[in-house]
Amino acid sequence: MKNFNNGFFPSMLFLLICLVYSGLANDPFSHSHSLKTECIMKPPRSIVEQELILLSHSDEDDSDQEWEIDENGAIREMAQRIQLQQRIIYSFSAWVKLRGGNDKKVGIVFRSESERLVHGGEVRAKQGCWSLLKGGIVPNVSGPVDIFFKSEDREAKISVTKLSLKQFSKKEWKLKQDQLIEKIRKNKVRFEVTYNNKTAVKDAVISLKQTKPFFLLGCAMNFRILQSEGYRKWFASRFAITSFTNEMKWYTTEKVRGQENYTAADSMLKFAEENDILVRGHTVLWDDPKMQPSWVENIKDPEDVRNVTLNRINSVMKRYKGKLTGWDVVNENLHWDYFEKMLGVNASSRFYNLAYKLDPDVTLFVNEYNTIENPGEVTATPVKVKDKMEEILAYQGNENIKGAIGAQGHFSPIQPNLAYMRSALDTLGSLGLPVWITELDMPKCPNQAKYIEEILREVYSHPAVEGIIIFAGPEVSGFDKLTLADKDFNITETGDVIDKLLKEWHQKTSDIPNIFMVDHENEEEDVSLLHGLYNVNVSHPQIKNFSTSLRLEVTKEMGPRQVVRVVINA
Repeated sequence: MKNFNNGFFPSMLFLLICLVYSGLANDPFSHSHSLKTECIMKPPRSIVEQELILLSHSDEDDSDQEWEIDENGAIREMAQRIQLQQRIIYSFSAWVKLRGGNDKKVGIVFRSESERLVHGGEVRAKQGCWSLLKGGIVPNVSGPVDIFFKSEDREAKISVTKLSLKQFSKKEWKLKQDQLIEKIRKNKVRFEVTYNNKTAVKDAVISLKQTKPFFLLGCAMNFRILQSEGYRKWFASRFAITSFTNEMKWYTTEKVRGQENYTAADSMLKFAEENDILVRGHTVLWDDPKMQPSWVENIKDPEDVRNVTLNRINSVMKRYKGKLTGWDVVNENLHWDYFEKMLGVNASSRFYNLAYKLDPDVTLFVNEYNTIENPGEVTATPVKVKDKMEEILAYQGNENIKGAIGAQGHFSPIQPNLAYMRSALDTLGSLGLPVWITELDMPKCPNQAKYIEEILREVYSHPAVEGIIIFAGPEVSGFDKLTLADKDFNITETGDVIDKLLKEWHQKTSDIPNIFMVDHENEEEDVSLLHGLYNVNVSHPQIKNFSTSLRLEVTKEMGPRQVVRVVINA
């Protein structure tokens, strides 16, 4: 590694130019590689292709310059103080590696003049190869910050290269989101209407109606929906997927040992089925010792705990087999370890194995909080959640489980760190499994509607995320954080945001004009459609009694452009 001793000010000046003011920097929205977490022998060199700014001492230096991190987390012989602006989104990246020892988590930390620490992202670094660390910060106030690297092992020997910090205004960030949404949530579809001789049928009219969107924005419900017709009407008119807050949990269905009562859950499931609302199961077990039925908390014999737990899994999984889209099997099993302490370190993996055997077609989730919403989290970080999912899938007999990751999303009432969220979702999505936001909410605050919209748009624009469930409802529901309608079902400001996004993310019939086929070689005849199921009707004003219908499926698996061919026998 090269050493430079040209002083503080030249070093700091170059870092400012390199990290902030250059127009070429790592693009956090580059979804073609954002989900990959391979450890590579040499980071990409091309600035143009990879859009990475290289941190070196001068323009003449080798672009593969490595910097050692000292025991305090600072880059040796390089000042890292930079000036950040309030409400600007800063996306950070760097390639990191260990010079010895076992794999370690390495994160980026921003420290303000007041000594406040903001954690900006993390990666699991390895010895001898480079891993991409991504993250960022959205400052609440303008001012200087110092950049540091942090490891779970203070003795870890870390090297970094190719540091980058790219700034975005809120408007620029949303533009990037919208561009990515066009790529990951929509397909271009071309309709070719021809006669038998393959000549184009001019002036054919094609009408489309989406019958089912594939990306779902859903909402949790509770037992109060059984007591309020207004709540039921409000819910059924909006949402196509739900989860029950408490009604399927063990402490609700078996308050007394041996006396199971699924009345509320069964009634809520019946309401959902009657209104074509999918249900996500929450939760088979909960690893928090305080969230067990009271009689379970009093059991001291591990064998007895094992027996009642197996009975619980068999009971609830068999009862709802084939009726749910997914299950949280052991809720929050990074923050808590009740079953591991009672039954051994592989307890969660064994429970997932049993759940899979009981219902092999249902998706089984790891579900945790603070993973995307709290950059300072240490227990259920994105890397640790990913590790937990890998641990469960590696257990003998679990290799074919339909696994998924649930990030709960209980946000604080402050400006969300969108850059960190994107990097966290990158990490969770790197397994190639579905990611869902499962319990999204935020305490009331003056900017709640604005922040919730920013969070939802960030999640929707990430390719790994397949659905969202918010913990919200009208006032009568008792959800006291995200209240979407008052007692008379008048929509609140936050409720307006949800209704707006439901409409925007569902391809309404009125949003798709009739397509008049003129020339099937004309690029302008392509239409951009959200992924989902559609009913398509083809007619012609000059051909009597001609009308044909077909069912169209628009999916990401079919590529960015689909061609639908319709042949008219006339």
